[in-house]
Amino acid sequence: MTNATIVSLSQQSSRKCAGLLACVLSCIAALTLCCPSIAQAKVLKSDIIAGESVQDRGYTASQCPSIDAKYAIATDEDGNVLFERSADTAAQIASMTKIMTAIVALDYNPDLNIKVTVTSEAAKIGESSAGLQQGDTMSLKTALNAMMVASGNDAAQSIATSVGADMLYNEGGDYGNEDACVARFVQAMNDKASELGLTNTEFTNPHGLDYGDYKGDLHSCARDVAKEAAYAMKNSAFRKIVSQSSANITVTRNNQKVGISLTSTDELIGSYEGTVGVKTGYTQKAGACYAGANDHNGKEYYVVIMNSSSEEQRFTDATIVWDWIYANETDYKLINCSDTVDATINGNQSSYPLVAEVAHQDWTDKTIKATVADPNQTIAAYTWNGNISEEVEYDNVTGNVSVGDKVGTITFKQHNETVATVDLIAAEDVAAPNFIEGIGIFWQRMFSNFTGAQTVAQSTLYNTTPYLVDKTSSSTSTSTSTSTTTSDSSSITTTSDSTGSSE
Repeated sequence: MTNATIVSLSQQSSRKCAGLLACVLSCIAALTLCCPSIAQAKVLKSDIIAGESVQDRGYTASQCPSIDAKYAIATDEDGNVLFERSADTAAQIASMTKIMTAIVALDYNPDLNIKVTVTSEAAKIGESSAGLQQGDTMSLKTALNAMMVASGNDAAQSIATSVGADMLYNEGGDYGNEDACVARFVQAMNDKASELGLTNTEFTNPHGLDYGDYKGDLHSCARDVAKEAAYAMKNSAFRKIVSQSSANITVTRNNQKVGISLTSTDELIGSYEGTVGVKTGYTQKAGACYAGANDHNGKEYYVVIMNSSSEEQRFTDATIVWDWIYANETDYKLINCSDTVDATINGNQSSYPLVAEVAHQDWTDKTIKATVADPNQTIAAYTWNGNISEEVEYDNVTGNVSVGDKVGTITFKQHNETVATVDLIAAEDVAAPNFIEGIGIFWQRMFSNFTGAQTVAQSTLYNTTPYLVDKTSSSTSTSTSTSTTTSDSSSITTTSDSTGSSE
């Protein structure tokens, strides 16, 4: 074989390898474009659980919610923050804006009797739509359904125009100018945000679009969104609307009644038990967002997810956080005693737990059997706050004591904070010493310094506080997440699998 032949074969081999490599790279590129990104759920050491960072608590990843979102918060119905991730960072919120649009409309006219008309601007706004057309008319209630269930930008713009016009009319303003009407409504949105203490929120339109003609300084943060969602859910009309998985509305179009079927953008309604709203959102700038409310054991919990990697992942993130909360929550029974005492309290004759024996100060040797009015009282306690302790303070009990009289107080604490206080009450009648008995007790106490005799009986607490957390274990609970790595990163790089539609 000549040298020329060898060179020729080598060149052919190189060209084949290059061609194969190009083919492989093309396939990878095609898969990258066509396939949804894989969610990068993780736990950050900077994540905060009930006021303390994961790092400060020394938690492992298995003890924490592992989510994909850049920003998130979870609160209970009392506003207590259970989990947060960069919850004060300002970001776009897309159609979660419509929560405030609904709040302003409902607060302005609770009777929902304003007539809403769809303008040409509203009809052509595009993106997420409820299928409204220019000239359609409907009640404010109908328009709110179109906006909150189907996330209709057309409905949001129509509400702002019509309610804003009514505001200007009552104020003597130019209610015939659509731009002025919308601007007046947006002003009301920002005024309401200030009233609710949303210090990191600015609205520039009623629907949340943040590009093109609607590009502006629209922003909020997870903490503010959670506050306004909780406020909105106190309104029964709002709650009823956002809890629907679907709705049928009727509009007047060309003097004809036209029905429109709406499907909720909230995929957790009906699929994740207890979900009762609130609002989804998506734009390329905002990423996939979700503000959700969930009823669990008679208590409501709110989760706000912002900038998750896909519209599906935002729901996964929300359920991971809820699952984590519920796995770490327990109804903790405050009174745990083995002995009982029979008594009639508030007309109820029963065996009550013998919680304590409280010294009667007028006697040297008598105590009062004590119990509590509600032996079955529980509190919602979370394992991440550690075990519950109790402190008892006995009253200075003198004179005649009757069943039901207060004789002391038990204070229950968790994580150095008081979580409950319970009155100790007498479970028996104890009379004060009579005159002769009193003289004897007086002399007993006079000579107690010489004889060492007791001057007052010893009070005893029998109640116990069972452990919430096994101190011999390094883990308090098992998260629903599959993540096993704790990251120092303060943000997560994500890409959306959305087709580009905006909610």
